[in-house]
Parts: sequence; structure tokens; C-alpha cells
Amino acid sequence: MSWSERTGPHARRTRGTRPVRRALALALPAFAALGPLVPLAPLALTGCGFRLRGSEPLALRSIALTGFAPRSPLSHALTQALQARGVQVLADPVRVEMVLQALAEARERSVVATTSAAQVRELQLRLRLRWRAHTPAGRELTPIGELLLARDMSYSENLALAKQHEEEDLYREMQADIVAQVMRQLAALRP
Repeated sequence: MSWSERTGPHARRTRGTRPVRRALALALPAFAALGPLVPLAPLALTGCGFRLRGSEPLALRSIALTGFAPRSPLSHALTQALQARGVQVLADPVRVEMVLQALAEARERSVVATTSAAQVRELQLRLRLRWRAHTPAGRELTPIGELLLARDMSYSENLALAKQHEEEDLYREMQADIVAQVMRQLAALRP
């Protein structure tokens, strides 16, 4: 067989494609027969006990957030998440079941890469929270924990305003991650 016979428009097919075509020809009618049953698939999943992962219930009714800056976005996000789960957030730490104390909360920004002309090309954003939970009487419920999240972002002085918005979005995303981690740890506590 010459080269043109193997590659031309009338080239012979190799044996490797026949089993695949045969399997597809047999499988397609079977899938077509399942068409009317596809909407019933969620019912089969509920019968086996499957359910989407939701939020864990908290074993407390009231909490106080202390140690946060006066207008802390992280404190505001924690307050919203706690209230969404039916927990009262009070200002007085004496009248609550649990006190969540922020020991340190910081937004950090550092230069990771520069050009030869000393222009910033890449930044690293970090959000750090050191916290602990205790009862109003002072009994420790969790040891001091530290959550640190970092994100890298490119930077261009020509796009400074857009990069500022991107930075705010990244901080908001990291803040949501920290709130979710704190909420999971609070759900595991039994005051």
C-alpha cells in the first residue's frame, strides 16, 4: 500500500475504530430509552438519604464579639452569618453564652515581584485573624487559633483603579472564607 492510499480520501479504516462505533451504536438506544426517567433522578437520590450540605446548627443562642475594630468588615460579616443561623449577637459580654474574642485582625499587603525599573508587578494580600472563644466567666472553649489566608494578584500602575477594586474583591472573598471557617469551628463547640 502506497502513502497516498493510506492518507487519501478513500483511505482504508483501521480496525481500532470499529469496536468503538459498535459500542456507541448499542448504547445510544439504551440512553434514549432513559430519557423520560431523567427528571425522576432527584427522587431516587432523596430516597437514599442524600441531601445537599447545609450549614451546621449552632448550639448557642447568644454571643458577643469583642476585640474587633469599631467598623471591622470581618466583625460585620460574622454578625450577619451568626444572625442568619438564629444566634443573637449582643454587645454586652456578660449576658451571653459565649464570647468570641478577636486578639488580632489584620489586612496585610506586600510586594512580591518588581520590574527592573522598580515598578510593582505582583502583590500578595493577606488576611489574618487570631481569636478564641470563651464563656463570660472566662472558661476557655477553644484555644487561641490563627487563620491566615493569602492571595496573589498582578499589579499595573496603568490600571490602578481596576486593581484597587480587584483587591477589595479578594479581601471580601478571603473574609468570607474566614467567616466560614470560624462558623464551622463554632458549630463543633458545645458551651
